[in-house]
Amino acid sequence: MSALIDYEKDLNKHQLEVVLHGDGPVLVLAGAGSGKTRTITYRVAYLLEQGVLPQQILLLTFTNKAAREMLSRVAKLAGKDLRGLWGGTFHSIANRMLRLYAHKIGYTQNFTILDQEDTNSLIKTCLKEMNVDTKERRFPSPANIASILSYARNASVPVRSVLEDRNSNFFSLYSIFDRLVEVYAQHKRNADAMDFDDLLLNLQRLLVENPDICEQFSNQFRYVLVDEYQDTNVIQANLVRLLSATHKNILVVGDDAQSIYSFRAACIRNILDFSKMYPSAKTFRLTTNYRSTPEILDIANCSIGNNYDQFKKDLKSFCPSLEKPRVAGLANGTKEAQYITKEISKLIKDGIPLREIAVLFRAAFHSQALEFELMKRCISYEYRGGLRFFARAHVKDVLAYLRLKANPKDEAAWLRVLGHQPGIGIVTAQKIIFNIQSVGDLSQVCSMDISLPKRAFSAWSSLIGILRKLISQSLPSDLIRVVMEGDYRSYIETEYPDFKERLDDLEQFALFAEESSELTKFLSELSLTDEYGVSKNDSGNTNQEQIVLSTIHQAKGLEWDAVFVIHVVDGKFPSPRSMNEDGGIEEERRLFYVATTRARKKLYYTYPMTSGGESYFIQQPSLFLQELPKKLFEQANQIQTEPEEATIVYDEIGERKSFLRSVDEL
Repeated sequence: MSALIDYEKDLNKHQLEVVLHGDGPVLVLAGAGSGKTRTITYRVAYLLEQGVLPQQILLLTFTNKAAREMLSRVAKLAGKDLRGLWGGTFHSIANRMLRLYAHKIGYTQNFTILDQEDTNSLIKTCLKEMNVDTKERRFPSPANIASILSYARNASVPVRSVLEDRNSNFFSLYSIFDRLVEVYAQHKRNADAMDFDDLLLNLQRLLVENPDICEQFSNQFRYVLVDEYQDTNVIQANLVRLLSATHKNILVVGDDAQSIYSFRAACIRNILDFSKMYPSAKTFRLTTNYRSTPEILDIANCSIGNNYDQFKKDLKSFCPSLEKPRVAGLANGTKEAQYITKEISKLIKDGIPLREIAVLFRAAFHSQALEFELMKRCISYEYRGGLRFFARAHVKDVLAYLRLKANPKDEAAWLRVLGHQPGIGIVTAQKIIFNIQSVGDLSQVCSMDISLPKRAFSAWSSLIGILRKLISQSLPSDLIRVVMEGDYRSYIETEYPDFKERLDDLEQFALFAEESSELTKFLSELSLTDEYGVSKNDSGNTNQEQIVLSTIHQAKGLEWDAVFVIHVVDGKFPSPRSMNEDGGIEEERRLFYVATTRARKKLYYTYPMTSGGESYFIQQPSLFLQELPKKLFEQANQIQTEPEEATIVYDEIGERKSFLRSVDEL
C-alpha cells in the first residue's frame, strides 16, 4: 500500500477495488453521485505511484473542463509532474495524434480545423458548385445539412437512412445529399482542412490503414481510461479498442442509467455490450450515493427498475433520511408556475441559497409560464443551455407578425418578417417599408401595388396571404397559429436542425396566449416584463444569486439542494416522439432518472392537470409518475397549499377515478 496516499482511508471499499485491481479490461458502473471522478483520479495517481510513466497513460473525457479537473486533482493528489500524460477530450487527443501523422492520410501537419461557421460556409459553397438552386423553394439551411451529415458520420449510418428515419421532410433530396457528401469531402481535402467529425474519423482511418502507427500508440499507452463511456458513439468506442490493443488495460467508467444522448449518436450498446467486446472484462459497481437522501434514491431506483435493457443496480444513500419527495398536480400551467414560485420563496426563507435551487424540464418550452411568473415576482434566474423563452429567435419572429397586426408601421418588425422571405434582400425590404409608411392599416398594405423583381414579388404575394389571414383574426393565440400554419413553418423546418423543438415552442406559445384576449395588452405585457427581467437578471453582475432553470440534458452532472422537475405530464414527458423510436421510452425513463438524482435534499414533481384556454383538455400525470408506488411520495395532507390557488396535490398516482375527481373540484 502507498505511503503517500492512504487509499483505504480516502475511498470506500468498492472504489478501492477499482483503484487497486483495475488492470485488464474493466467496466466500472458508477451510479449517480457515487464518486466516479474521485475513483478515476485515485486510479491514475495509483498508477503513477506504481512507476507507470505519465506518457504511458491516456485519459479520455468528453469536455475540456472534466479533463482539466481530473488532471488537476491527480497532480495535487500524487504531487508529481504530469507533463507527458495524455489527457483530454476525444477530439483534442485525435488532433494531437493527427498532427504527428496527418501526412499518412493526405493532409499536412498544419491542417486547419473548421468550426461550425466555417462548415456552414463551405457547404454553401459546395451547393453552389453543384448548381443546386437553394432559392427555388425552401431548402435546408447549411446548418441543418451539417447536422444531418454529422449524425450520419458519428452513427456510422448512410445519410439516406438519417433522412428517412429522422428528417423525412428532406428525403426527396437524398440524391443531392449523396453528391454533397463527396463534394464537401473533396473541398476539405483540397483546403487541407478537417471539421470536428473528421478528427475522429480520420484518426480511425489513420490507425486502421497504418498498423505500425496503431501499434506504436497502443504500445505506448499501457493504460487507457475513459470517462462517461455511456456517451461514446461507435467511432469513439472503436478508437478506444484500437489504442488499447497491445496491453488491453482499458478501464471505462460510466452509467447506463444516464445514457441520454442518442440524438447526438451516442450508442448505449457500447457500455451494455462491453463484456461481449472484451470477454475477459471485470465489472465493478459503485452504488454508494453521496449526494441524495434515501427517499430520493428510493424513487430513482424504483423508476429505473422498469427499464429492461440495463445493468441492474440499486443506489444506497450515505446521507441521512429526510422528507419524501412531493408530487403536485396543478390546475393549469399558470397555477403550476405560481405554485413553484411560492415554494421557491419558502425555500429561500428557510435559508436555502438561490444558487442551490434548480428547476428542470424535459423540453425548453416547458419553462415558458414559469419564466413569466419569475420575472413578474422579481426572482432572479439563470437559464442554462440556451436563451430564455421570449428571447429565442423563432418566438421573436412570430411576435414580429403580431406586432405588424397591432402596428403596421413597425419598421423593426417588418425587417424581421421580410428577412425570412426568399428573394427579398435588405434593399428590397427597405423599398417595401418605405411604401408602407404612408398607409394607415394592414388591409391597405395588402392592397398596395409595389413593383418588385419576380422572385421577390412571389414571396411578397405569399406574405400578403398570411397578412390577410391575420387581419381576419383578433385573439393572440389565433394570430400565432395563423403564422405557424403559413410559410413560416417551412422556414423553421429548413433553417434549423432542431426545428421540431422550435415548433413545440411555438405551439406552447399559442396555448400560453389563449389566456389573453387583447393583442396590444398581450404584447405590452411581454415586452415590459421581459425587458425588466433581462435588465434584472442579465445585468452582468456575476455575483448575483440566481436560481437555475435548465433542461434535464443540460443538468446532467450537476446537483442542487432543492430540485423541481416540472411539466411531468402525459404527452410531454416522455416525449411523444420517443413512442415511435426503438428504445425511446427507456431513454426517456433514464432522463427522468437523471432529473431525480440531481436533488440532494428536496425534490418536487409538478404537472398541469389541464391545458389550453378555449381548447381546454384534461391531462394525466406522466407514465413515469403513474408507475411509481404512492408510498414513495409525501402524502397530500402534509403539503400546505393556499385554497385560492386552486392547487391540487395528491398521491393517488395512476388512479384515473381519483384524478378526474380532483379536476371536478377545481
